[in-house]
Amino acid sequence: MDSTPIPAPRNVRRELFLFLIVVAALGATSGMFETTFNNFLSDTFGITAQARGKLEFPRELPGFLVALLGGALFFLSETRLGALAAVATAAGLLGLAALGDGYGRMVMCMVIWSAGAHMMMPVTNTIALSLAPRERRAAKMGQIGATAMAATIAGAGLVWLGMEHLHLPYRTVFTIAAASAGAAALFIALISPLPGRSGARPKLVLKRKYSLYYLLNVFSGARKQVFVTFGPWVLVKIFQEPAPTIAKLWVVASAVGIVFQPQLGRLIDRLGERAVLAADALLMIGVCLGYGFAHRLPLAQPVHLVYVCYVLDQILFACGIARATYLDKIADSEADIHASLSLGVSIDHAVSMSIPALGGLAWQRFGFPYVFLGAAAIALGNLITVTFLRTPRRPGPTPVFPASDVTGPD
Repeated sequence: MDSTPIPAPRNVRRELFLFLIVVAALGATSGMFETTFNNFLSDTFGITAQARGKLEFPRELPGFLVALLGGALFFLSETRLGALAAVATAAGLLGLAALGDGYGRMVMCMVIWSAGAHMMMPVTNTIALSLAPRERRAAKMGQIGATAMAATIAGAGLVWLGMEHLHLPYRTVFTIAAASAGAAALFIALISPLPGRSGARPKLVLKRKYSLYYLLNVFSGARKQVFVTFGPWVLVKIFQEPAPTIAKLWVVASAVGIVFQPQLGRLIDRLGERAVLAADALLMIGVCLGYGFAHRLPLAQPVHLVYVCYVLDQILFACGIARATYLDKIADSEADIHASLSLGVSIDHAVSMSIPALGGLAWQRFGFPYVFLGAAAIALGNLITVTFLRTPRRPGPTPVFPASDVTGPD
């Protein structure tokens, strides 16, 4: 008689509840940090656009190394790796709060934060994919993303109200953000290892059939810098907008995202990844041109058009769901997914490390509109690549668990 113990059934309701807490805590952390970091750099160190571009190299280096970091920690399950990543995020933010007034120390703490934040990216996507039946994975990821957006509003709202009315210093904001990341570490550690993957994960996966997914991440890395580096820098340096204004825009974008992301997920399930990613690329061309040339249009307040670009830019980040579900549909096995997502993050950040320095140099020598002309050309390249995507309707890898096991919001 076979004496092998039968694994206990997964309590999906409990896992989803814990994961939503994790997503919310990380969303609040992001809302606090991302709305203040550019203003913190400007107010504390008075750096130029060229120096800001160069700073993206150490900031994005951990993202480039995320596949190697994940491979080196192959003995940890996705959930344990996520707990470690959240602890690193919290440690980096605490370091910024305590030591961030010195440039060298700021860079060191920023790299620690970045290592945690980037290791967390493939972890959250992998867990999210495991918490939905195959036919509704995009919709479920959109709903999970909406939870993150709601929490981001809380984080950005704290910056808006705290800095504008209570005059909170950057140090206090970073400390609260660190506490939120620490809470994420606690709750993700309570999530059970994913079914069938309690042992060692694949160290690295590199397959020719995933080449379009890798190429999409090349364009994603370049596109991301429009938002992370130069989009906010237009508001901060060209239009002299303070941190509370950036936080307000983040709140608006997050509020729209709460409604948009679930609908986006349903659109991906209904129309497919190619249609959604093509629309994303077209809209990004318009966003780039708006950032670069709003000031030349006959508008009473050209900054208002830049506000729209900023909000639309942030909302469109959700289209990354389509890249993840495209990989999920073509993956040879469930075990390939986390390693391939990690490699995608590394490829994304290989581009992210080089584009900002080039963009900063172009900004200094030729003016900021040329940065966004280049970004629009990159978006066009992304659009051309998307036309080659094919996701045939065929059975994929065996779902992590039956559709009937999924609980939570539809």
